[in-house]
Amino acid sequence: MKTNSDFEKRLLGYGLLTAEILYQLPDHPKLLQSFLWQTEDLAPKFPELSRFLKFWEREIEGRIHSVRIAHQNLISPVDFRYAEGEILIH
Repeated sequence: MKTNSDFEKRLLGYGLLTAEILYQLPDHPKLLQSFLWQTEDLAPKFPELSRFLKFWEREIEGRIHSVRIAHQNLISPVDFRYAEGEILIH
């Protein structure tokens, strides 16, 4: 599997994803606990988040109650522009 560099991922549209997962453990079903998770992910499909939630459901005993996400693109049109000049130093 080919992995992209951080810069390539940013050009492809990846951004910083923060997910707050509220979950319940079997021994305390009336108590909601919170887990924060961050990664770089591609909006709007969020493949990394989907993989993580599938892993959670398969491997972790805590039943997911809800997931709240925030996503911020890491590069935007104002951040990326071509240089308009060249400086030569000996």
